[in-house]
Formats: sequence, structure tokens, C-alpha cells
Amino acid sequence: MTRPHSEVPLAALQEAVEGVYGGTATYRSSEYVQEAFEGKTVWEGDVYLFALSGHPTASTCYAWSSPVEGSHRRRFFAVLHEGPVKSAHDAVRASIVQAYREETKDAH
Repeated sequence: MTRPHSEVPLAALQEAVEGVYGGTATYRSSEYVQEAFEGKTVWEGDVYLFALSGHPTASTCYAWSSPVEGSHRRRFFAVLHEGPVKSAHDAVRASIVQAYREETKDAH
């Protein structure tokens, strides 16, 4: 199986990071992440690590994008390396948990 690759330019991810957190984001590396829940893959792809200067609490940020179901648009994610987020896997997991919480909150 071949790995999926980013469907957006690196500059678009950099702009997303800077737009959300301010400061200057500088690309450092990328890492393939596959996140599964109950034996099923819920997300897989490359997560990009950016050095972040000018942010008050974090010096690193993870960023990636995913297709928006039913459209040609993409959703951008940017998660700071702080608190419980210590890796690209942690960042993806945190965004999945946050999305789940938002869905369940909206359902009530």
C-alpha cells in the first residue's frame, strides 16, 4: 500500500499555522501517522512539524489537512506541541477527540 501524500502545498499548511497561532512557522519535517479506533483506520496521512517563533507558550506546531466529506474542500488542522501533545500521533489523536466532543455536544 502506498502512503497518501499531502494534497496541499506546504505553504498552505504554513499559512494555516501562522493564521491560527501567529508568529512565524518554519517547516522542519513530516511524519506518517495512522490512527485507528476499534480496529478501523480513522485517519492516515503525513503530519508536518513546524518550528514556531513568536508564540508565547509553544515553539513547535503540527499541521495537516483532510478532505471535507462531500466536497472538494479541505480542512486544515494545526495543533501546538504542548501539554499532553508530545508527538504527531498525539496531535492527530487530540484533534479526533476534540471533533468527537464537538459532535456529541452539538447532538444534545
